[in-house]
Amino acid sequence: MVTISRTNPQDSTYILLVAILDRELAITDGEDHAFYDQFNKSDTIKHAIVLYENEIPVGCGAIKEFEPGVMEVKRMFTLRDYRGRGYASKILNELESWAVELGNYKCILETGINQPQAIALYKKCGYNLITNYGQYAGVEKSFCFGKLLG
Repeated sequence: MVTISRTNPQDSTYILLVAILDRELAITDGEDHAFYDQFNKSDTIKHAIVLYENEIPVGCGAIKEFEPGVMEVKRMFTLRDYRGRGYASKILNELESWAVELGNYKCILETGINQPQAIALYKKCGYNLITNYGQYAGVEKSFCFGKLLG
Protein backbone atom coordinates (compact mmCIF):
# COMPACT_ATOMS: atom_id res chain seq x y z
CA MET A 1 0.00 0.00 0.00
CA VAL A 2 1.27 3.46 -0.91
CA THR A 3 0.63 6.43 1.36
CA ILE A 4 1.82 10.01 1.28
CA SER A 5 2.36 12.07 4.40
CA ARG A 6 2.44 15.86 4.37
CA THR A 7 5.06 17.09 6.78
CA ASN A 8 7.82 19.66 7.12
CA PRO A 9 11.59 19.61 6.63
CA GLN A 10 12.21 18.91 10.31
CA ASP A 11 10.61 15.46 9.92
CA SER A 12 13.31 12.87 10.68
CA THR A 13 12.23 10.58 7.83
CA TYR A 14 12.35 13.44 5.34
CA ILE A 15 15.80 14.40 6.65
CA LEU A 16 17.04 10.83 6.15
CA LEU A 17 15.77 10.66 2.56
CA VAL A 18 17.28 14.06 1.73
CA ALA A 19 20.65 12.93 3.11
CA ILE A 20 20.57 9.95 0.72
CA LEU A 21 19.55 12.28 -2.12
CA ASP A 22 22.44 14.62 -1.35
CA ARG A 23 24.93 11.72 -1.43
CA GLU A 24 23.63 10.68 -4.86
CA LEU A 25 23.73 14.25 -6.16
CA ALA A 26 27.33 14.68 -4.99
CA ILE A 27 28.23 11.87 -7.39
CA THR A 28 25.90 12.88 -10.24
CA ASP A 29 26.76 16.59 -10.11
CA GLY A 30 30.50 15.97 -9.77
CA GLU A 31 32.49 19.20 -9.70
CA ASP A 32 29.27 21.25 -9.93
CA HIS A 33 27.82 19.85 -6.70
CA ALA A 34 28.89 22.71 -4.43
CA PHE A 35 27.17 25.23 -6.71
CA TYR A 36 23.86 23.36 -6.77
CA ASP A 37 24.01 22.26 -3.14
CA GLN A 38 23.91 25.82 -1.87
CA PHE A 39 20.38 26.19 -3.31
CA ASN A 40 19.06 22.93 -1.87
CA LYS A 41 18.98 23.67 1.84
CA SER A 42 15.76 23.02 3.71
CA ASP A 43 15.89 26.17 5.85
CA THR A 44 13.47 28.08 3.57
CA ILE A 45 11.16 25.12 2.92
CA LYS A 46 7.93 24.85 4.91
CA HIS A 47 6.10 22.08 3.04
CA ALA A 48 7.54 18.59 2.55
CA ILE A 49 6.09 15.17 1.85
CA VAL A 50 7.23 11.60 2.32
CA LEU A 51 5.90 8.69 0.28
CA TYR A 52 5.69 5.29 1.96
CA GLU A 53 5.34 1.82 0.46
CA ASN A 54 3.98 -0.56 3.09
CA GLU A 55 5.10 1.88 5.79
CA ILE A 56 8.66 2.03 4.38
CA PRO A 57 9.73 5.58 3.44
CA VAL A 58 10.85 5.46 -0.19
CA GLY A 59 10.53 8.98 -1.58
CA CYS A 60 10.14 12.64 -0.81
CA GLY A 61 9.62 16.08 -2.24
CA ALA A 62 9.02 19.65 -1.12
CA ILE A 63 7.71 23.00 -2.22
CA LYS A 64 8.72 26.48 -1.20
CA GLU A 65 7.40 29.87 -2.14
CA PHE A 66 9.34 31.41 -5.01
CA GLU A 67 7.14 34.47 -5.36
CA PRO A 68 3.47 35.14 -4.60
CA GLY A 69 1.39 32.53 -6.42
CA VAL A 70 4.41 30.48 -7.51
CA MET A 71 5.89 27.50 -5.67
CA GLU A 72 9.28 25.98 -6.45
CA VAL A 73 9.48 22.18 -6.37
CA LYS A 74 12.52 20.99 -4.44
CA ARG A 75 14.13 17.79 -3.10
CA MET A 76 12.35 15.33 -5.38
CA PHE A 77 13.73 11.87 -4.69
CA THR A 78 12.89 8.17 -4.78
CA LEU A 79 15.15 5.45 -3.40
CA ARG A 80 16.90 3.59 -6.22
CA ASP A 81 15.27 0.20 -5.49
CA TYR A 82 11.80 1.77 -5.71
CA ARG A 83 12.18 3.68 -8.97
CA GLY A 84 10.06 2.83 -11.98
CA ARG A 85 6.88 2.38 -9.93
CA GLY A 86 5.38 5.80 -10.59
CA TYR A 87 6.22 7.13 -7.14
CA ALA A 88 7.91 10.30 -8.38
CA SER A 89 4.74 11.21 -10.31
CA LYS A 90 2.66 10.60 -7.17
CA ILE A 91 4.98 12.82 -5.14
CA LEU A 92 4.86 15.57 -7.75
CA ASN A 93 1.06 15.38 -8.04
CA GLU A 94 0.69 15.68 -4.27
CA LEU A 95 3.04 18.68 -4.19
CA GLU A 96 1.02 20.36 -6.95
CA SER A 97 -2.25 19.70 -5.10
CA TRP A 98 -0.80 21.17 -1.94
CA ALA A 99 0.45 24.21 -3.86
CA VAL A 100 -3.06 24.83 -5.20
CA GLU A 101 -4.57 24.42 -1.72
CA LEU A 102 -2.12 27.08 -0.53
CA GLY A 103 -3.43 29.48 -3.21
CA ASN A 104 -0.76 29.09 -5.87
CA TYR A 105 -1.30 28.96 -9.63
CA LYS A 106 2.11 27.75 -10.86
CA CYS A 107 5.01 25.47 -9.97
CA ILE A 108 8.55 25.90 -11.22
CA LEU A 109 11.65 23.79 -10.74
CA GLU A 110 15.24 23.28 -11.78
CA THR A 111 17.05 20.10 -12.66
CA GLY A 112 20.43 19.46 -14.18
CA ILE A 113 21.76 18.17 -17.46
CA ASN A 114 22.95 15.04 -15.65
CA GLN A 115 19.40 14.16 -14.55
CA PRO A 116 17.76 12.67 -17.68
CA GLN A 117 15.22 10.66 -15.65
CA ALA A 118 14.09 13.82 -13.86
CA ILE A 119 13.80 15.71 -17.13
CA ALA A 120 11.66 12.90 -18.59
CA LEU A 121 9.48 12.86 -15.45
CA TYR A 122 8.78 16.57 -15.55
CA LYS A 123 7.94 16.53 -19.26
CA LYS A 124 5.65 13.52 -18.73
CA CYS A 125 3.88 15.39 -15.91
CA GLY A 126 3.13 18.44 -18.06
CA TYR A 127 6.05 20.70 -17.25
CA ASN A 128 7.48 22.86 -20.03
CA LEU A 129 10.96 24.30 -20.37
CA ILE A 130 11.12 27.91 -19.23
CA THR A 131 13.87 30.50 -19.16
CA ASN A 132 16.28 29.73 -16.35
CA TYR A 133 15.20 31.75 -13.34
CA GLY A 134 16.87 33.27 -10.30
CA GLN A 135 20.19 31.71 -9.36
CA TYR A 136 20.02 29.40 -12.41
CA ALA A 137 19.92 32.22 -14.97
CA GLY A 138 22.78 31.73 -17.40
CA VAL A 139 23.72 28.32 -15.97
CA GLU A 140 24.14 26.10 -19.03
CA LYS A 141 23.88 22.80 -17.13
CA SER A 142 20.53 23.74 -15.57
CA PHE A 143 17.11 23.15 -17.08
CA CYS A 144 14.16 25.03 -15.61
CA PHE A 145 10.56 23.94 -16.02
CA GLY A 146 7.19 25.42 -15.19
CA LYS A 147 3.59 24.28 -15.06
CA LEU A 148 0.37 26.20 -14.62
CA LEU A 149 -1.75 24.48 -12.02
CA GLY A 150 -5.46 24.03 -12.41
